[in-house]
Amino acid sequence: EVHLVESGGGLVQAGGSVRLSCAASGFSFDDYSIGWFRQAPGKEREGVSCINNKDGSTFTVDSVKGRFTISSDNSKNTVYLEMNNLKPDDTAIYVCARDFYCPSERFYRALGDYRDEGTQVTVSS
Repeated sequence: EVHLVESGGGLVQAGGSVRLSCAASGFSFDDYSIGWFRQAPGKEREGVSCINNKDGSTFTVDSVKGRFTISSDNSKNTVYLEMNNLKPDDTAIYVCARDFYCPSERFYRALGDYRDEGTQVTVSS
């Protein structure tokens, strides 16, 4: 069975940093991409960043480019999202999902294969 479990969220002050983890199991990690998505209160879910585990290629949306970095440790079947210089607008539930390629149409439409509830990141001003 496919499992994706997010962790690492919390409360942080504006300008601070957080590293999220997405631990995957139940499928061939290298054959898939993993994307990070977020949903802020009252807003639709949006894709933030994704990575192709096979070759390490990545994609990050412009709104967080330069502040967020996605990476993967294939030996641990885990994808990370390093978030720096956080802003109150980054407050959201962050969830990861797998896909066949990054970035895909499903990433742009935030229609990922979600398996968990995500992790809350709250940025205080």
